[in-house]
Amino acid sequence: MTKKERVVSAINKMDVDYVPCGFSLHFPSCCNSGDAGVKAHVDFFKESEADIYKIMNENLVPTPGKGVHFPEAYKQVKSFDLKTPFIREQVDFTKKILDACDGEGFTMGTLHGICASALHPIEKSGVDYDTARQLQLDSLRTDEAVTLDAFKRIADGMCALVEGYKEAGVDSIYYAALGAEHRYLTAEEFEKWFKPFDLQIMKAIKDNGMYCFLHICKDGLDMARYAGYGKYADVVNWGVYEAPYSLEEGRKLFEGCTIMGGLKNRSGVLVDGTDEEIRNEVHSVISSFGKKGFILGADCTLATEQDMHKLRTAVEACRS
Repeated sequence: MTKKERVVSAINKMDVDYVPCGFSLHFPSCCNSGDAGVKAHVDFFKESEADIYKIMNENLVPTPGKGVHFPEAYKQVKSFDLKTPFIREQVDFTKKILDACDGEGFTMGTLHGICASALHPIEKSGVDYDTARQLQLDSLRTDEAVTLDAFKRIADGMCALVEGYKEAGVDSIYYAALGAEHRYLTAEEFEKWFKPFDLQIMKAIKDNGMYCFLHICKDGLDMARYAGYGKYADVVNWGVYEAPYSLEEGRKLFEGCTIMGGLKNRSGVLVDGTDEEIRNEVHSVISSFGKKGFILGADCTLATEQDMHKLRTAVEACRS
């Protein structure tokens, strides 16, 4: 099987010769865009030998301007489409990477979900994640209509990025969802404020003929909030150790979806394991879950300083 055939077979829960695998990391700022970014991606794909070629996305929703203050600045977030610079840049960057690839791998573009995309303009104004989340929630709770209007413009823009990824020619989109941490908002608030926009964008992925990989991020998650998302997802990946939520629990929650994951991303064998420990861990995960309907991966992105020998050892263990 080719790498692409292997992943497509896993998505469709067909027999595979080996369990496919996919990993990613954020590249340093000096090589996460432009020609240097293209080279960094291609080098990573070659060095890791993983089956999935995931293209990272550092082209984020911009802040409305200098000196803005949230939550009031949500009123200034404009509509955007395929011609908007940060969207066009991501599409063109993706095309260049695909042109430079060997054509063997299963390709994937990264798209940040509604919670994250609506946080990016706040974070770019100079605050950290926790502060941005609180500002976002303050805005939703004090001026729901204005904030949701901004969310709608952002969601429509993300649907434009979906169309851009289709134009670029990727096989799939990695939809990175945030928002379900227990500590920030209630299940009812999540259902009202985030879920409709998440599903709008995920539906657009499916309507445009691409596979949807739902990634659920952060710790302390109420995973039940994502019940129903499986309707628009082909593959689901989450922080098994970070959430925490086991592979078996996820298989039940997302019945019918292929599951991706099994390894820690910033600790464990990929960080400090010996070759033997890495191989044993990979074999144990696969043996426990089974080869059908499974893609080996990590909880989330690996550290930028990932030891590539250890990663390559994990990839090779899938094929032994």
